[in-house]
Order: sequence, then C-alpha cells, then structure tokens
Amino acid sequence: MVGSRLLTAQELARELNLSVETIWRYTREKTIPVVELGFRQYRYRLSDVLGTLSGAVRERSEEYQESPPKKITYEDYCALPEEPGLRCEVFDGVLLKEPAPSWQHQRVSRRLQRMLEDYVWGIDPQGEVANAPLDLTLGQYTVLQPDLFYVASQQKEIIRPERVDGAPALVVEILSSSSGRKDRLQKMRLYQRAGVEHYWIVDPEGRMCECYQLTNGIYALVASGMDDEELTHPSFVGLRLALSNLW
Repeated sequence: MVGSRLLTAQELARELNLSVETIWRYTREKTIPVVELGFRQYRYRLSDVLGTLSGAVRERSEEYQESPPKKITYEDYCALPEEPGLRCEVFDGVLLKEPAPSWQHQRVSRRLQRMLEDYVWGIDPQGEVANAPLDLTLGQYTVLQPDLFYVASQQKEIIRPERVDGAPALVVEILSSSSGRKDRLQKMRLYQRAGVEHYWIVDPEGRMCECYQLTNGIYALVASGMDDEELTHPSFVGLRLALSNLW
C-alpha cells in the first residue's frame, strides 16, 4: 500500500499534489517525518506525513498562490509619491503609469481646448472645459486624467475642489504612441460603464477625430472627420471644427 511503503520526495510530491521544492522545504524545517537511508537520502511514509500535517497540506496552487493584489482606491492614489515625467491613473483598482505626453499631443490638445471653450461659451456659459492634469473619479477604484472634458452647467455638482467626481458630458482623449490601445479599449469601456454620454478620440498622427455617443448604453460612432475636413456633430448644434487647425 502507498500509505505504508517508503516514497521518494518526487513520489510524495505527486501524492500530495505539491512541488518537490515544497517537500524539500518541509524536510529541512522538519515539518514532516523522514526516514534517513544515508547521507542526504530521504524517504517518506505517506500515512505518517498525512498524520503529521493533519490536513494542513494544501495543493501546490494554493501553496504558492499569492493573495489577490489590493485594489487601489482614490485615497491610495492621492497618497502616491509624485514621479516627474509620468502620468498615473487607476483602472478598476489597478495603477497604470505612462510617459508624459509629447509636444504634438499637447499642441493638438491646446488647440482643441480653445475651440471647445469658444463653442461652450456660446451655448452654455456656465459650463466648464477642463484639461489634464485634473483627476476624474468614476467610482471608488477608477481615477483617470482625460486630456479634455466638458462639464455642462447642469452637472456642476460633480465638480469638487480637488477633482471631478462623476461622468462629464464629454470626454476627449488624444492618442499618443503609448496610449492608443488603452484609449480605444480600456478607457472607452470605463467611460461607457460610467455613463459618459460623449467620448471623442483624436488621433494626431492619423489626423482623424472620432465622436462616439452612448446609445442604449453602448458607444456608437455618430460623427468623424479627418485631414482638412470640417467636423460637425448631430448633438452639438452649431459646432463646426476645422480639423486642419488642429494638426
């Protein structure tokens, strides 16, 4: 019977579904009973080992499995030390860092902000157009820094002294070499889930602007333009963006 015959460390590891390294560690620490046949020649009786461990032995996956990482909250984020040259955000409790934006990125952001501010001033004088770095919290575990966003006058309650807490009317992300996948996939899902009605993606390298709008809880492309085209939008009456002025 397996329980009474002498087993090698490899055989014992298979019986207990543990790694051989764990068996050697138990041996060194004298956690389990060992039969010494000679210098560094060890054998084990499965029944004796099980009796000693008294059910404390776990499967290898549990033996080495680390505790799930702690989800980062807004409070944790605020306590992080500053790291010059990096922009930090929190995606569903996971901290992400990326390099500071490029000159081209910031130029496009600055020009588009002026256009949006002029438009918003005409239709919603009490509305606010903001730019990064400014924290936008979408729940306890999501802290983002959109390149640009518009908080309508009827949403002013989401503006806090140190951040914006809630879904703005419009968020704009400007792509860079390191952010394309993040902005098109991860951030889009976060904004969609939070109920941000309008999400625009601006691609300076591709000279293109895509405008998405929530439709039945899902973003649908409702307007786009590229190169030297003039961009209009069905939900922003009177908005006419000469894209050539961005690039």
